[in-house]
Amino acid sequence: MNAQPDIRAAEAGAGASPDTAELMSAIGQQAKAAAARLATAPSEAKNAALRHAATVVRERAETILAANAEDLAAMRANGASAALIDRGTLNPARIESIARALEDIADIADPVGSIIAAWDRPNGLQIERVRTPIGVIGVIFESRPNVTADAGALCLKAGNAAILRGGSDAHRTSTAIHACLVEGLRHAGLPETAIQLVPTRDRAAVGEMLRGLDGAVDVIVPRGGKSLVARVQAEARVPVFAHLEGVVHLFIHRDADLEMARTILVNAKMRRTGVCGATETLLIDRAVLATHARPLVEALREAGCEVRGDAEIQSHADGVIPATEADWHAEYLDAIIAVRVVDGLDAAIAHIATFGSHHTDAIVTADEAAAARFLSEVDSAVVLHNASTQFADGGEFGMGAEIGIATGKMHARGPVGVEQLTSFKYRVHGNGQVRP
Repeated sequence: MNAQPDIRAAEAGAGASPDTAELMSAIGQQAKAAAARLATAPSEAKNAALRHAATVVRERAETILAANAEDLAAMRANGASAALIDRGTLNPARIESIARALEDIADIADPVGSIIAAWDRPNGLQIERVRTPIGVIGVIFESRPNVTADAGALCLKAGNAAILRGGSDAHRTSTAIHACLVEGLRHAGLPETAIQLVPTRDRAAVGEMLRGLDGAVDVIVPRGGKSLVARVQAEARVPVFAHLEGVVHLFIHRDADLEMARTILVNAKMRRTGVCGATETLLIDRAVLATHARPLVEALREAGCEVRGDAEIQSHADGVIPATEADWHAEYLDAIIAVRVVDGLDAAIAHIATFGSHHTDAIVTADEAAAARFLSEVDSAVVLHNASTQFADGGEFGMGAEIGIATGKMHARGPVGVEQLTSFKYRVHGNGQVRP
């Protein structure tokens, strides 16, 4: 029996809607059934769904923006921070980015069925390692409504069914975007339940997902603040792709060109302060303290950034607020940065190892040997040389989009795109072999 009418009734607030446990169980069973169909769905159908969804997003831009305006008004009324509001804000350019990301994902080669490796054994067996869908992926995210489209599209392209639980503060916007994805699925003849948005704002729905929805959920992907990820890791009874906070560092090495460092720094911190790849801590090599500290701090302050620094930074630049120990651990997601002087490359690497979150870290230097050491020894999902940390993004990596940046070391690390949302199996071809 298809429970979708009950789910839609719950979304509409009908009095006869099932309780949260029943609702989530129905969502899980529908996702499991949809995943079975998606596992063998042709690439053409998945791509058609994504491209049509992109068209509908553009056609319904005003509807999506109107829903977003309601969400933003509620966020402001509830005292949401400027950073949270920025992450939740859509405008015509961001709507177009959502549509374009859907098309970019459609253009990516379908990973399902691709042969990762193949070899022959001495006994004549031919073995292939082949990519397969994971199954049902639960995505729990906060604030950013574009994740609704990105996560749903990436899961679909990888042959997975998706259960999306967005933040309550952007629920209207996510619902409007999700409706576009459903239109794409319908257009392509794929099950509409392949991408489901949890319709209730009841926080108990998250607990139901973490318990696995009676075995329907194969993996959980959390994308949000530290408290959300900590809860998911503590309570989940299914595997988790961890996306921890981005305590991101930019190290200005003694051989850094000042103009390059200034340009990269301002972009890495201020392009968008609310993204997880935004630089939160600036480390300056003591060897260039006298020449680089003041112009770098001035560039940040001119861009509207509050600078918190150690005693040496305070003595070399104006307007610096004294930093505390907490600042070295901070993910501000705001126009605030911590600045510290370090004694060269070894000290910078040691600082990142102590205070970093294994997310993204960068070095600016003309010394290729120093860059090579930094890239090799800094144990983060993304490490960069002479480039802004805001390139830590699946779209910028050519993945079309991402669900997030995984900071763990098992299965997925860095931007999680379509390949990271697959597993694999072995296909073995024989001609009558038996094992002695």
